[in-house]
This record gives sequence, C-alpha cells and structure tokens, in this order.
Amino acid sequence: MVAPLVSVIMPAYNAELYISESIESVMNQTYTNWELLITDDRSTDNTHHIVRDYVIKDERIKLFINHENGGAGVARNNSIKQARGRFISFLDADDQWLPEKLTKQVYFMLKHNYPFTFTAYRKIEQGRLKSSVIPPKFTTYNKLLSGNVIGCLTAMYDAQILGKKYMPLIRKRQDMALWLKILENVPKAYCLTDILAFYRVDSGMTQNKLEILKWQWLLYRDVLKLNVFKAIYHFIIYSAKGFFKYLV
Repeated sequence: MVAPLVSVIMPAYNAELYISESIESVMNQTYTNWELLITDDRSTDNTHHIVRDYVIKDERIKLFINHENGGAGVARNNSIKQARGRFISFLDADDQWLPEKLTKQVYFMLKHNYPFTFTAYRKIEQGRLKSSVIPPKFTTYNKLLSGNVIGCLTAMYDAQILGKKYMPLIRKRQDMALWLKILENVPKAYCLTDILAFYRVDSGMTQNKLEILKWQWLLYRDVLKLNVFKAIYHFIIYSAKGFFKYLV
C-alpha cells in the first residue's frame, strides 16, 4: 500500500525566530510522503527569505505569499486551497513535531478509519519543556463548544472522506471554529494520546487572555450563530475552565 500524501498547512507571519525549527521538524519526520505548504502573511522580517532557502533544499516545501496581511485563517486557507494530500494537517511556524508524529497519526487514522484526529502535546516556555497536555480520547461538537481540547498543531483530517474544509475568516479562534464545523458532519474526533508535538506558549502568537475571551464570544455568536442563551452557557463554562487552568 502506498503511503497517502499528507499536506502540512503552515501560516507564517514575522516568524524568523522559530520557523526553521518548525520546518526542520517536518523534514525530520519518519513519514516521508508529505508536502509542506507555507503561506507567508506579508511578513516584514526575514521569514520568506528563510523559507525560500528551504524550498531550494526540498521540493516538497512550497511557499506562497499573501497579497496583503489577512490573519492566520486566511493564510491557512490559502495553503489548504493548494493542498494535494489526502490528509490535511496543521503546524504553526513557532511549533514543532516529534519525528514519529505523522507515521503514528496516519496509521491511527487508517487503522480505525477515523476522519478527524488529534494528539497529545507538550508545552515549551522560554526554551524549557513544561507541562504535557493529554486530551480525552475523543470529543464531540457539544463537548468542544465548552472547551477546545484539540491543539491546532496536532489536528489532522481526511479530505478524501470529508472533502477540503476551510477555516472561517475570523482573526482569532478560527481553528476551533473549523473543528466545530467538521464535528457537525462527524460524530467524534479521536485523540491519539501519545505526545507528538511541542507547543510554544511564549511566542508572539500567545494572546492576551481578555482578547481571547472577546474572540471566543464572537465565535459563538457570529460564526456558529448560537442563540444568546446557549452562547452565554458555553461562554461561562469556557471562561471557568480557562480561569482554573490559570490558577493551576
């Protein structure tokens, strides 16, 4: 059996500090049938020059540049549009994968015929490994509404089963919005509980907590179109979970 092509979706904006590590974590995968689609969202630093060097080194790496800055969702959607793979996976330009990530996750999906999966991961803060995030073995639409347990750097969906799925065009929380859109069509997203990625929490992508809550509310009301009572219910639960994580 020929290993299916995996399309790795990477948005990049002023990512010169970490993007080399992110790209190399893809190049170091034991699974070799992948393409890395990087869309630069009009960076003002050296990001696209760094990426161009990797494009020369490895023909599996592609670079696209947005006409104007549109946010991570717009950049991801551009890469999804160009993707040729059966599996669509996500990795931000400041995060990393462990070498077995694609091998284990693709096998997990093929073995069980799962169309949408995610994995455990570990946090990196100021260059040091911190706590691990071990999500539940599965989540559903209703469960995810009250708390996003799917790390974007670990998510993968089967475009052969689901078709290509794009992120809603909102500045923040577009990844959670996409997971919810997928879960409107499949009953569950399944977790491979192996730690297969590193999430950087101290980079420019880390957001102010109040700003996150604002976008979370807009996700419920403007994107998902929840009625005000259902939106308030899930917003309260989401906020309480976030406050608890902050305390511990």
